Amino acid sequence: MRWSRPRRGWSLLLAGTTPDGTRILLRPMRVEDQHEYTSVRSLNRQWLGPWDATSPVPSTAPRTFEDLVEVYQGDALAGRMVPLVIETDGRLVGQINASNIVLGSFRSCTVGYWVAQSVAGRGIVPTALALVSDHLIGELGLHRIEINIRPENAASLAVVRKLGFRDEGVRARMLHIDGDWRDHRSFALTTEDLAGATVMDRLTHGSQQSRERHTVEGPTD
Repeated sequence: MRWSRPRRGWSLLLAGTTPDGTRILLRPMRVEDQHEYTSVRSLNRQWLGPWDATSPVPSTAPRTFEDLVEVYQGDALAGRMVPLVIETDGRLVGQINASNIVLGSFRSCTVGYWVAQSVAGRGIVPTALALVSDHLIGELGLHRIEINIRPENAASLAVVRKLGFRDEGVRARMLHIDGDWRDHRSFALTTEDLAGATVMDRLTHGSQQSRERHTVEGPTD
């Protein structure tokens, strides 16, 4: 499959390989993605529903897909956001967005992500998060990345723990998710935490240590 950039506007491509050898590509969302994107979201409605952001204002009208792409492009061009879809094996399988980007003396952002259930557990989201984090810190010069996760979301918690994000505790009723205000655990990573390494280094090193432990100890029941 040939990867193409948006015809105009903001553009960024990040590519990498998961610890098990799966190639992934992160790229901006395009209007042409509508059918594939809505299909993946529909097939994963039950998988993603408990973690999806919702509006606390019942009368809020849903955005069209074209509106969504336009908002992403506008915020990216303004430097407020890095919005990307995740592709592997030529298919759109998820999304990762860095939003609320603030420079100046703050130099921080928040990151959110989702992936289709069919590819969960293959290291795709940890790799995507590592690629985006290294771009945010290395290319955009951010100092801190924050990720907020519902305490019940075991799969998402495993991602930040794999990459060594610090647990900063619970924020009560922080975000409107799945129809109500929900508690979240906040995780963060700063440049000091990395001590000169990259987040991809952490992912690769951690995966290597895991394989070595498995080899020495053998499989467990």
